Amino acid sequence: MRAIMLRKAGVKDMKYKMLAIDIDDTLINDEKQILPGTKQALAEAIAKGVTVTLATGRMYASAKQLAAQLGLNVPLITYQGSLVKNLFDEKVLYERTVPLEAARYIYDYCERNGLHLQAYHDDILYVKEDNHKARDYAALSKIPYTVYPNFEELIGKPSTKLLMIDDPARLDEVAAELRAALNGQVHITKSKPHFLEVVHSEGTKGHALDYLAGMFGYDLSEVIAIGDSWNDREMLEVAGLGVAMGNAVDSLKEIADYVTFSNNDEGVKHVVEKFVLQTV
Repeated sequence: MRAIMLRKAGVKDMKYKMLAIDIDDTLINDEKQILPGTKQALAEAIAKGVTVTLATGRMYASAKQLAAQLGLNVPLITYQGSLVKNLFDEKVLYERTVPLEAARYIYDYCERNGLHLQAYHDDILYVKEDNHKARDYAALSKIPYTVYPNFEELIGKPSTKLLMIDDPARLDEVAAELRAALNGQVHITKSKPHFLEVVHSEGTKGHALDYLAGMFGYDLSEVIAIGDSWNDREMLEVAGLGVAMGNAVDSLKEIADYVTFSNNDEGVKHVVEKFVLQTV
């Protein structure tokens, strides 16, 4: 796939100081690998003084593994933006948890409708029962899970994120019903067609990116955000250059300033070379 032309005039000549990159289907290919060319391009960007971070729906413990492969030493945006945490000392810089009233409503809703629900508390993944959905998710993120049968008790504790796993069409219906019932108390998005995620209304990648850019003293116009899915929309909207992958969902491509190659064709590498290293 060929990259689409820029939609904002003049951004090619901007001096970008920060890169925020989604992980799944963006940084990593379909084999769950960071390709060598992408690693090299990001290493060159870092050597040039550019701040490179990850912005993911994954939990911190999972994102940390990928950050280690790139040699990153900056805070990571995790849990859709609900948690920004340092790598070197694991200090929490920004955190938003799901409001307890909303969490209890979602728990009851999932119980009534037979939906698989996962909760994240203190960077631990909790499930009510051991089933194939929990096992498959844990294998994908390379993170263990804890079975907590008394899930109602757990929901009374602050959750960084709640996640439902089911058929994509059913989750679309669930999202519509929960948005209507919760009326802006939370942010509801998808990271993959069969993952519906609920975070605090200020727990988006856009909120976290705004915070992190300000912490480093960067204007958002100096930031590039790269993603592929529905949950990347907010960070693409606030970044000076919002980039959608070639394999991105159509709704993200529609609002992106630029569409790069796919995750299997080193789309991230292309963006770094074109807008940071300026070698293509």
